[in-house]
Amino acid sequence: MRRRDVIAGIAALAGGVGATSIGRASASPDFAAVLARWDRDDHPDLKGVVVRVRGRLAAERYFNGESPGALHDMRSAGKSITSLLVGAAFDRGLIHSLADPVERYLPEARGSAIGDVSLADVLTMRSGLAANDSIPESPGNEERLDQAHDPLAFLFSVPRAAPPGSLYQYNPLTAYVAGLVVERAARMPEQNFARSALFTPLGIDRFSWATDNAGHTKGQGNLSITARDMAKIGQMMLDRGQFEGKRVVSETWVAESLTPRVTISAVDPYADGYGYFWYTKTLQVGRDTVEIHFASGNGGNKIYVVPSRRWVIAITSSAYNRGYGQRRSQDILAALLFDKTV
Repeated sequence: MRRRDVIAGIAALAGGVGATSIGRASASPDFAAVLARWDRDDHPDLKGVVVRVRGRLAAERYFNGESPGALHDMRSAGKSITSLLVGAAFDRGLIHSLADPVERYLPEARGSAIGDVSLADVLTMRSGLAANDSIPESPGNEERLDQAHDPLAFLFSVPRAAPPGSLYQYNPLTAYVAGLVVERAARMPEQNFARSALFTPLGIDRFSWATDNAGHTKGQGNLSITARDMAKIGQMMLDRGQFEGKRVVSETWVAESLTPRVTISAVDPYADGYGYFWYTKTLQVGRDTVEIHFASGNGGNKIYVVPSRRWVIAITSSAYNRGYGQRRSQDILAALLFDKTV
């Protein structure tokens, strides 16, 4: 297995990190030793891990021929970026209220099952649409959306399975709606708005975002960026909407996005709660409770934000549709959290 290993900023961190909130000194963090365990991973599809501590790059390691500059499809973690773009539009007054129905921004949705659904219910996966990707014959299955010649007509044809706001049902079609709202509110493609409102302020100058058959940005995912840039997004979330001292998204929106609004532990083994397309999980580390917020994509793609330690961990992986991908990313997170040297 080939890999590249880069350690950056360790000397600076030695004097700046101090004791963590769980009482362990971290004057000489050995992230490299922890990450090196995955050099021997049985599956050749782990790509990269980037760790930031207190705003600085602490370590990064690449696997299986990946390089720091490689763009990587983060899959459904792109939903969390769409959420940030809804927030950026809200901050600019382009979206007026999360109580607004979808049809305020997509007038042609009036009369369809999605038309009167509030943006708040969209962002918490409680749209009520009959869309379930675990069921191939589901009317709103993402494969059907991808194949649709007219994606909007397809969206408006999907029936309602439950009253809006009554049931959490994770599905890409609902996140696709959020991307369309951003497009209409900003009067430009979602990826263009992303460039100006989010990526340029974060110093992200290279990305690729897939579009559907009608040219609409896939707000439900398929955003490709580097692992380092994923970590920048996590850093902005950790710093409450700022990056390197500059405001990118409002502190209020970040706080609202990360606040769990739906309990999902019964249906998701990797998360306890769901906010606005962002997950929350609480782990017990020794005697301490550690809360983690994260974006998550198929295959184990993650942006982990650990406020109590001031950590951000970005993981890229191509284990698409393979259950071990999610488990492996959680194992990497756990190894970093529990290892006594870090």
